[in-house]
Amino acid sequence: MSNRLAQATSPYLLQHAENPIDWWQWSPEAFEQARERNVPVLLSVGYAACHWCHVMAHESFEDEDTAAQVNAEFVAIKVDREERPDIDAVYMAATQAMTGAGGWPMTCFLTPDGEPFQCGTYYPSQPRQGMPSFRQLLTAVSKAWREDGDRVREAAGQIAERLADSSTAALPPTKLDKKALAHAVGSVAEGFDATHGGFGGAPKFPPSMTLEFLLRHHERTGSTRALRMVELTCERMARGGMYDQLAGGFARYSVDERWVVPHFEKMLYDNALLLRVYAHLARRTDATELPVRIADETAEFLLRDMLTPEGGFASALDADTEGVEGLTYGWTPSQLRALLGPEDGDWAAELLQVTEDGTFEDGTSTLQLLTDPDDLERWQWVRPTMLGCRNRRPQPARDDKVVTAWNGLAITALAEAGAAFGRPDWVDAAAHAAALILRLHLVDGRLRRSSRAGVVGIAAGVLEDYACLADGLLALHQATAAPHWLEAALGLLDTALERFAADEPGGYFDTADDAEALLHRPRDLTDGATPSGAAALAGALLTASVLAPPDRAGKYGKAAEEALAAVGALTVRHPRFAGHWLSTAEAALRGPLQIAVVGNDGLDEMELRATARHVAPGGSVVVIGSPDTPGVPLLAGRALVKGSAAAYICRGFVCEYPITTAKDLVSAVL
Repeated sequence: MSNRLAQATSPYLLQHAENPIDWWQWSPEAFEQARERNVPVLLSVGYAACHWCHVMAHESFEDEDTAAQVNAEFVAIKVDREERPDIDAVYMAATQAMTGAGGWPMTCFLTPDGEPFQCGTYYPSQPRQGMPSFRQLLTAVSKAWREDGDRVREAAGQIAERLADSSTAALPPTKLDKKALAHAVGSVAEGFDATHGGFGGAPKFPPSMTLEFLLRHHERTGSTRALRMVELTCERMARGGMYDQLAGGFARYSVDERWVVPHFEKMLYDNALLLRVYAHLARRTDATELPVRIADETAEFLLRDMLTPEGGFASALDADTEGVEGLTYGWTPSQLRALLGPEDGDWAAELLQVTEDGTFEDGTSTLQLLTDPDDLERWQWVRPTMLGCRNRRPQPARDDKVVTAWNGLAITALAEAGAAFGRPDWVDAAAHAAALILRLHLVDGRLRRSSRAGVVGIAAGVLEDYACLADGLLALHQATAAPHWLEAALGLLDTALERFAADEPGGYFDTADDAEALLHRPRDLTDGATPSGAAALAGALLTASVLAPPDRAGKYGKAAEEALAAVGALTVRHPRFAGHWLSTAEAALRGPLQIAVVGNDGLDEMELRATARHVAPGGSVVVIGSPDTPGVPLLAGRALVKGSAAAYICRGFVCEYPITTAKDLVSAVL
């Protein structure tokens, strides 16, 4: 029999709709029920593609005896962290404060007022490795509540108060100048793995935003050290098992330091951010085809495997298939021989590092492509043959909810890469996704967080939704010169400035001023797997400051400047957790650079257009169109030069003479 989650739009909640636990969705009614029964709340937070969330569900949430205990002694609430990042942020802060670590599934016990008093992550069904079983934990919490409830409530209140105090603390303003950015590069380099690429040890996550910062720093300063860190990391990630050598696209992270064995879930945000990095690197390293190939394959993965029927992009592909992590992806030499024949099978096994002992589990190997194939024609037959075979295996589930912020990241990447690579189909896909979000997620002028199957959810958009979508719309405006994308982006930025600003200049909360009141109003400045909402907003504001009409541009420029100053201390202390901030600071130091190309669709315009999009450093603004195109401020007052196409270059508020040849454009920009 289904529980209350059967009415949810979240795929994660629907995964638990048949649990014997009497789950509630997050709601005032759930907490009122806890008050009436005088029992604590069990809050379980996870997401659809989370491996250990599945494990805990199978071990505990599907168990009748465990469910009976939960139902008798608690009010149980299930939350999708991707649908409600505000709730996740509040209680993750509590979990990290209590345990020194965090992750998902997140398991918290709350008072009926929502105050946490016991937090953790995964709990096994049987005691092991020093962890109590989940049922032992339930028993201990329930006993403490019954026998010492006043003390538990008092402690929970103190915890909530300390969390609220820490959430309002602002960083001291620090100027992000050339010296600060050079210091950030040096700090990042200290943790660089010069053998395998990436930063730190296992597990290794793709450092997308740090790589984008290093690329922009290289473009501004010529730093070979910065470029080398990007090139080595991008090559090792792309050749390892974390990259899908058959279908394209990156897994969430590598469990080892060599990028061999991935955690197999594929997230939209990772692939959007990495597409942007590889497309950017491809413009700087013409001597190698690897970044071009990876950018192309990653974009095609997004369009083939992540596009929803409505035109948006799905959130993730699951780590598990039929309850087994990575079941779809492993290979053995004997499987390759059976599929390809003895000779081609052995060749493929050697090429793709498929060994008799295996590099993964149960004697299987992940696929690596450490060197390019010595027989390209053979590879062009082997690869699709293997992919066709793999596609006939059981497949991982897809979390098909459409998250506003993550679609914004995909829109940005596809629009930028499509314009740079001459792929109008990528730009069109970005435009279709943007149109869907604006039509479906923008309700009465305010964004909603997500939708599924064309039905918008009720969760309000958070700061990252406004910022990332605005950034994507600004990228579309640059790729198409269509004015409606600019107007929509500026409307979102105006709402963000009005609804999310903190009291101090440059500060922002992650939730709006009229959002649901939680224990405290979350504000996280650090860039994690995705840009923080405030970092994404700063980047979009900077871009808007040179794309918007003059009467509005100054407001965005001032807001971007204040946001960068307000976060400067974070970039100095923890630059690896401030990659997007640092990327924006690099763009700000350039003005940002603006290139406006005007023409009449002749060959001279085509050459200037291609050159501008190829040589423009990351964070630059490039708009191409006819002179004085209505609704496109960057083209206002830009005229042809003696009847020929021309490129106008400005840095900040200083503009140069128009340029009419591609050669001169290259010299002026690089």
